[in-house]
Amino acid sequence: MNENQSGPAPRTLTEEELVRLLGEQRFGVLATVRRSGHPAMSTVLYRWDPAGRIIRISTTAGRLKARQVRNDPHVALHVSGPDVWSFAVAEGEAEVSDSPEELLALADDPADPTVYLEQQAREGRVVIKIKVSRLYGTALDIP
Repeated sequence: MNENQSGPAPRTLTEEELVRLLGEQRFGVLATVRRSGHPAMSTVLYRWDPAGRIIRISTTAGRLKARQVRNDPHVALHVSGPDVWSFAVAEGEAEVSDSPEELLALADDPADPTVYLEQQAREGRVVIKIKVSRLYGTALDIP
């Protein structure tokens, strides 16, 4: 490598690659906005609906991330790719919902939906639903 070069530049991921990366992963880092305007970040388990461009995250109603989304719906989810140099970010506006439909959308086909929803209610579970308006990310293709 020439001493004036820093190596290959990252390339922008295509829409198809971004959608696939979001679907292949399950964990990401959710960025919400604190009242001070500073970001707050937390690792979350999520489910991606590419057809609806919706990301769903289960949490409890009293958790900081749920309160922050209620105060300011602007969020971003960062998802790591297969190597340290690749990632996808999904930005959008979020809402917090305790609707049975949203809670069931996160379930893996529960045997008894009524029992499942009763358990979710006892735990104070809600869904942070992100309507994705922008996807971006990069990869660094190193041979």
